[in-house]
Amino acid sequence: MNGDLARRIRLVVLDVDGVLTDGGIYLAESDAGQVVGFRRFHVQDGIGVYMLHRAEIEVALVSAKQSAAVRERARQLRIEEVHQVHWDGKVGAVEGMLQQRGIDWGDVACLADDLADLALLERVGLPAAVANAVAEVKDVAEWEGSVPGGSGAVREFSEALLRARDFGTARYRRGILWCAAAAG
Repeated sequence: MNGDLARRIRLVVLDVDGVLTDGGIYLAESDAGQVVGFRRFHVQDGIGVYMLHRAEIEVALVSAKQSAAVRERARQLRIEEVHQVHWDGKVGAVEGMLQQRGIDWGDVACLADDLADLALLERVGLPAAVANAVAEVKDVAEWEGSVPGGSGAVREFSEALLRARDFGTARYRRGILWCAAAAG
């Protein structure tokens, strides 16, 4: 990852399904007979989000599905920007955040896995793909991880971004310890 580009990043946009989760759709039946869906999140990704917070990089979730579980996980991770919009509304959601903050697309990284995020990836300064992303996403990605979505891919990306920013070994280690304590 290019250090100059990494140092420019002020906002990291994360897709949810397939990035923060493994992309699986888990359905169960409640005692009342209602079908309920749920998602599985990986604790290492939470640490990765805390690492970005520690480095004063804002994190936003942009998902094409409505989910109370996603809103709750965002609350737990102190992510204030959560946009659950139709897939073709993702660009508009991020554009609104940029206008509010006075930053441009070049100051944004986006970690994604699927076609619904191509329009975002083609605009951001640092397009990134999880290991199990589709070929079209990998083709536009400047950074490609080795960890699949839902298995610590956000943590892997966060570490790569902070290392490229030359966060400094001692400062980086202190940041990891702080993040582990904050998440624990």
